[in-house]
Amino acid sequence: MDRIDAVVVGAGAAGLAVARELALHGLETLVLEADSGIGNGISSRNSEVIHAGLYDAPGSLKARLCVAGREALYPYCDAHGVAHRRCGKLVVAATPGQVETLRSIERRANANGVGGLRWLSGAEARGLEPALRGEAALLSTLTGIIDSHALMLAYLGDLERAGGALVLRSPLESAVVRNDGFVLRVGGAAPLEIEAGVLVNAAGLHAQALARCIDGLAPAHIPRPWFAKGNYYALAGPSPFTRLIYPVPEPGGLGVHLTLDLAGQARFGPDVEWLGAESPDVIDYAVDPARSAAFYAAIRRYWPGLRDDSLAPAYSGVRPKLQGPGEPASDFMLQGPEEHGIAGLMNLFGIESPGLTASLAIASEVMRRLGL
Repeated sequence: MDRIDAVVVGAGAAGLAVARELALHGLETLVLEADSGIGNGISSRNSEVIHAGLYDAPGSLKARLCVAGREALYPYCDAHGVAHRRCGKLVVAATPGQVETLRSIERRANANGVGGLRWLSGAEARGLEPALRGEAALLSTLTGIIDSHALMLAYLGDLERAGGALVLRSPLESAVVRNDGFVLRVGGAAPLEIEAGVLVNAAGLHAQALARCIDGLAPAHIPRPWFAKGNYYALAGPSPFTRLIYPVPEPGGLGVHLTLDLAGQARFGPDVEWLGAESPDVIDYAVDPARSAAFYAAIRRYWPGLRDDSLAPAYSGVRPKLQGPGEPASDFMLQGPEEHGIAGLMNLFGIESPGLTASLAIASEVMRRLGL
């Protein structure tokens, strides 16, 4: 039976970043991906925003890794030719009652060590974005947008140059814990068994299902998965905004915000649609046109000039949550040997936003927790 130093399951942004880091540290590394391409799950169904680190609780993994990841990501994109733009964003208090909430976001961002912030009055915000309406806004100059697929291709290129490899259409069907690592059974067109000293579960929406296939991992260490669908609508015609526009956050997400792609096309989303699905295999990614009414109402709180019939269904994504509706927001869960007692095993649970921004920092944290 062949033996390899490390296997990473899942070729999204986090999985490829971790695999890249393992390979750069000299470990022979293999990435197993069940799909036919990289990043076809969470990593390709998001807003493609480089987050500054405004929202998450100080001291949390999300806060710490978002800031560290963003600080590493911009230089990485510059060095590797990954298309991106530091366009900035405005977080808007649409009503007087939201101003204190916006102030609390500013305080949290400062506690997280986020620079490049500026408080704006409503008039100052309109001076930057004339179509905007609101009582006040927080300008984040460090927020940007990125070509997420180009980023993943850059990670993959680094991995392969360091001697690692990606195998598509190769689902991990089972893993058995041994004293010196793991015996892995891989499915697909050419099933095989391999041994590995390190196993990283970066399967995104499927992370809990994969963890249940690891013989030797106690079920108590596998958190319940929750799935929150986020729908996006595209704007017909040119956008009047040059920056990203965010409302104050709502439970389960950051509110229906306006983002731009690198061509300047505007899109709105995501909303929060809690799913009852126990498995991501049954998720329907279709966008219901009837949800547009709520989008128009939410957007017009900060952009009253939005015309009727100017939104069209675009796409949707699903966020892997570790909390259910009405529960406090959960943190990333990077579960390593200190938690479950299995040497060489790392489970990445609940890697949602800002996981793309944090991907390089997640990789560094995984290495630290594995003692590599």
